Amino acid sequence: MNDCKKGSCLCGEVTYQYTGSGKVFQYCHCSRCRKVTGSAHASNIIVDPEQFEWITGEKNVNRYEVEDAKYFATSFCKKCGSSLPWLTKNGKAMVVPAGTLDDDPLEKPVHNIYCLDKAPWYEEASSLKKYDALPVK
Repeated sequence: MNDCKKGSCLCGEVTYQYTGSGKVFQYCHCSRCRKVTGSAHASNIIVDPEQFEWITGEKNVNRYEVEDAKYFATSFCKKCGSSLPWLTKNGKAMVVPAGTLDDDPLEKPVHNIYCLDKAPWYEEASSLKKYDALPVK
């Protein structure tokens, strides 16, 4: 499994892996993804369910589904609350929050979706000052 990418939650209780490349790596700006990440967008890699497996701690994974959502759900660690991969409601795709990866996925985001819903305060990262660490005042 040399093309295996591993990930985990913040506390390390839950670990997972997927093999191969994702179907797509995208930023989603919809209000649901913003709420679940607490950020301007979610950075998601979509993989086939057959590519994915829980390694440890699957019993610590909780799932929340928005009733009126066609595809959206979310999973998180019961212990630390970290976002975790989740299976779409139709069962056709596993959504991997890229920030939970421990390994480099060896692919980059290709597009943004739901841009009409983006946060009104969002600024492109390239337009902001950059620091290598927390700036000291």
